[in-house]
Amino acid sequence: MNTHDSSPGAAFLPAGTVPIGGHVLPPLPYPYDALEPYISRETLRLHHDLHHQGYVNGLNRAERELLNKRQTGDFQMVRFWERELAFNGSGHILHSIYWTNMTPLGGGTPGPSVSTQLEIAFGSFAAFKGQFTAAANEVQGSGWAALVWNPAWRRLEILQAEKHEDLTQWGSIPILVVDVWEHAYYVDYRNQRARYLEAWWNVVNWVDVERRLLLAVSTGLPIT
Repeated sequence: MNTHDSSPGAAFLPAGTVPIGGHVLPPLPYPYDALEPYISRETLRLHHDLHHQGYVNGLNRAERELLNKRQTGDFQMVRFWERELAFNGSGHILHSIYWTNMTPLGGGTPGPSVSTQLEIAFGSFAAFKGQFTAAANEVQGSGWAALVWNPAWRRLEILQAEKHEDLTQWGSIPILVVDVWEHAYYVDYRNQRARYLEAWWNVVNWVDVERRLLLAVSTGLPIT
């Protein structure tokens, strides 16, 4: 937490509000080697400590630059910094979900609420898994696949996200995400994204997914 924030109202932030430029890298909820043999210690360390930290740093810098522009009234380069805000902010949010969506005791089948909603939206767990895997495998270039709760029509959907922030739907709340940027799997699986995805199902934390769905349904708010 940034204790030296100089943004307007920083001293009066409600509990839980992140100060402008005060985002921090969340710790992994398990040791680096906890997801082996599916995801290696090296991949997890590089992915979390370097890549995710990079998004946190980029987000904080963008927020501070935009704060400076508001204070000075000089909005040159605002287009660039708004894009940096969206890219790095989305990367930070999705990675924060990704880590808790996995666990050494993962795999198996979803909890009762998720199972019910999967049947409503996709017909069966098997149909959902097939579509989700295909969507993740077919993301063009770098991006994500996400199972989201859409409060507008109150059911689950599967979305692809190019990079972190492109081709998503406003208001959708991610409850299960998989990272298909190459840094998520290249050390372990080289260019074989399909093998990574097959292995990834063994570490899915359905308890976390159930928790996220219940909160999304009851409040309409995302959680990280």
